[in-house]
Amino acid sequence: MIKAIEITKEYRVEGRTHRAVNGVSFSVDRGEKLALIGRNVAGKSTLIRLIGGVELPTSGTIEQTMSVSWPLALQGGFQGSLTGNDNIRFIARIYDKPFDDVKAYVEDFAQLGKFLSEPVKIYSIGMRARFAFALSLAIDFDCYLVDEIIAAGDQRFQRRSHEELFEKRADRSLILASHMGEVIKAYCSRALVLHHGRGNLFDDIDVALQVYNEL
Repeated sequence: MIKAIEITKEYRVEGRTHRAVNGVSFSVDRGEKLALIGRNVAGKSTLIRLIGGVELPTSGTIEQTMSVSWPLALQGGFQGSLTGNDNIRFIARIYDKPFDDVKAYVEDFAQLGKFLSEPVKIYSIGMRARFAFALSLAIDFDCYLVDEIIAAGDQRFQRRSHEELFEKRADRSLILASHMGEVIKAYCSRALVLHHGRGNLFDDIDVALQVYNEL
């Protein structure tokens, strides 16, 4: 289970305090799919980063009894001066996975060829997104964090991404931040609607989307 209790996140912006997430609480059971719905700057991405441990909350607690991915397609966690292969080796070592297995998965999934031997900093935005997404899925987690559906790459890559995340890992938990109502209705059973950092939890997806559309 993942349990967030009164999570608040504040930033200092131009000398003022901006509260991006304001007292949000929710839980996600094993195998459950939760949608995070909200307009831009509603706090979705901030909440995803907090759950993934990329940032720490200003106050409140997050309790976890299952493994949680970093936010899928997160690109800021890689060392740009290192090659793709070196970044793969680093992640494999952290998660105690065989380097050859992780590399083979990323090679097949991202289709970056010789660029895996080049520094990540020279990758295009699309290449970097494909690399990050592939490396995210190369490690097995109980819960996956997704900040918007992957849009990088051609139709083959997008179809493969959808298959790997929503079909092959259908038994895993998922926290999905998205604006796409059809995707949310297809895969999520509950929704947390965020507005100005505050969250309201709904067990009915249709009601959640209606509230979101009225904001």
